[in-house]
Amino acid sequence: MNILFKTILLCWLLLCGPLASAAGNPNARLIILCYHEVSESDVGLSDPYAVNVKLLAQQLSWMRGQGYHFVSIDQILADRNGGAPLPDKSVLLTFDDGYRSVYTKVFPVLRQFNAPAVIALVGSWLAPRPDQEVKYGDLWVPRNRFVTWAQVREMQASGLVEVANHSYALHTGMTANPQGNAEPALSSRLYTNGQYETPAAYRQRVRDDLQKNSEVIRQETGKTPRVMVWPYGSYTLPATRIAGELGMPVTLSLDAGVNTAQTPLSAMRRELMDARSSLTDLADQFRQFMRYPDGIAPDPSRIMHIDLDYIYDPDPKQTEDNLGRLLDRVKAMGASTVYLQAYADPDGSGEASALYFPNRHMPMRADLFNRVAWQLQTRCNVKVYAWMPLLAFRLPADNPAGSHLVLSDSRDGGPPQVRGYRRLSPYSPQARQVILDLYEDLAQSAHFSGLLFHDDATLSDFEDDSPEALAAYRAAGLGDVLADIRRHPAALARWTSDKIKLLDDFSMLLAQAVNEWQPGVKTARNYYAETILNPNAREWYAQTLDSGLAHYDRVAIMAMPYMENAGDADAWLRQLFQHVAQVPGALDKTVFELQAEDWRTHRPVPTREMIDWVRLLNTLGARHIAYYPDDVYTDHPRLSDFKRVFSMRSLPLQ
Repeated sequence: MNILFKTILLCWLLLCGPLASAAGNPNARLIILCYHEVSESDVGLSDPYAVNVKLLAQQLSWMRGQGYHFVSIDQILADRNGGAPLPDKSVLLTFDDGYRSVYTKVFPVLRQFNAPAVIALVGSWLAPRPDQEVKYGDLWVPRNRFVTWAQVREMQASGLVEVANHSYALHTGMTANPQGNAEPALSSRLYTNGQYETPAAYRQRVRDDLQKNSEVIRQETGKTPRVMVWPYGSYTLPATRIAGELGMPVTLSLDAGVNTAQTPLSAMRRELMDARSSLTDLADQFRQFMRYPDGIAPDPSRIMHIDLDYIYDPDPKQTEDNLGRLLDRVKAMGASTVYLQAYADPDGSGEASALYFPNRHMPMRADLFNRVAWQLQTRCNVKVYAWMPLLAFRLPADNPAGSHLVLSDSRDGGPPQVRGYRRLSPYSPQARQVILDLYEDLAQSAHFSGLLFHDDATLSDFEDDSPEALAAYRAAGLGDVLADIRRHPAALARWTSDKIKLLDDFSMLLAQAVNEWQPGVKTARNYYAETILNPNAREWYAQTLDSGLAHYDRVAIMAMPYMENAGDADAWLRQLFQHVAQVPGALDKTVFELQAEDWRTHRPVPTREMIDWVRLLNTLGARHIAYYPDDVYTDHPRLSDFKRVFSMRSLPLQ
């Protein structure tokens, strides 16, 4: 594994994939381990993922001693197809990139333990003659650093080794934005000659490469590969479908966790092994695999909520300078996650007037989200959530859907009008399609881990009074006079429930569209604290904590005492925490998002007060804490002081 791309690799230790297949043993837990180079004295490649061959043998010995069974692709497919079930504790060994050591060092160990394994080969790296060199990332290395086809055939003939496709020439980074970031070629739309490749061109490029490598492997080994191993673990759902069409139903990522009966064959998870993976580390990881439903411990998080409007400048050089300051600050702050604005709102209206990514329907203020998200992930090692409105998009005047707005029932007998955020109506098919298009464009434009739905995702007890909404109410048997609905408790309760479901379902539809290009994308949604503290607020916002917990990976409660005019901020935070804590499991999914600005006075909340809030939430037992906004220019909150309580590095072991 090339040093240049180790940060790319680390970015993709992510999530799960699409639908699951049936399994023969519903209790089986399949652990897939991903190795790269296995060290030898003349390895010649500086590789932090290299594992010493003695340690490899010790690890296999430990696994066997703990009752784990080494399994093959044949056994996995048989289990999924209703044949012999997998053992409860199963391990699949995989070795990426086709280093020579997989034959000289690994193969003897496999025979010693009679352990099946998968080796993933990059066709272009095996094409040069023995006396030539291989283009390996940005380096040229001797061809003899990799296996020969004769060695591959010998290993395959043993019955222990399955040969997998690892792409022909896409195990590399290619330019994926105007700023020149090299991102994984197999999962990114390339940027060349001032434009991005189309989704159709992307699919054709992936198909051509995978098909070519499968044909090379078939010609050299006599067998067409059944397994696709994604370079850097990075993939898209269109790519998994292409792999399946080419005869590779099993694809291996670097998504975190254990594989169960619910894990699709097209998105199998693997644990990355490296030079630091001691036996103690291995034992701890295996205990985690067996303890949690998906094999992933629910870690706490610390989240910085960042406005791209603060970073953007009409001068690209100044934008880059601003970005550099932001990266230094995020890294120093010790955050685990960044909620990053993907839309432009320079006037602070809460509505998207433009976007920071190329799209079909709205102005692009700058092609900046891709650049900033990638730099945050690779340089700061944080997860990035794309922060987007659900409905508050200010479309251009020539877009017909722009007039399909959420309208509020007049309280004085006048015509319906817009109140609060100017939002597109979720009852309008045209508006919904435009928003869906925008989310698809976002997903195709950048790599990120999650979505944060903005606090515009509300419908009050006077909304929506648009023609499309009224037609929906009539069809549901509620009538089309909102005042009449409000007067009848049963009708009001049903109307409110319908609106809650509408907003949740639409959010999930958008997440599903994003998941197509960002598999396993996580979701978070902003919730008003009043919906947790006041039962009547269910009707005011069309939000409930229970519904949020049921639909989203994170419920980001705006725990902002001054926004709610709290007289005693600490007492208010305690009350909010207790309301959440009394719901079983809620703390594992709830983000308490603090305010760094008092919007009543337009002054920053003192850093000392924010520190006290974080300490209070830590003491109470909050697992996820965020704050908004972060101001890199005024150093607010003050980095030197705030990081001591906020940084993940300052947290005790859970």
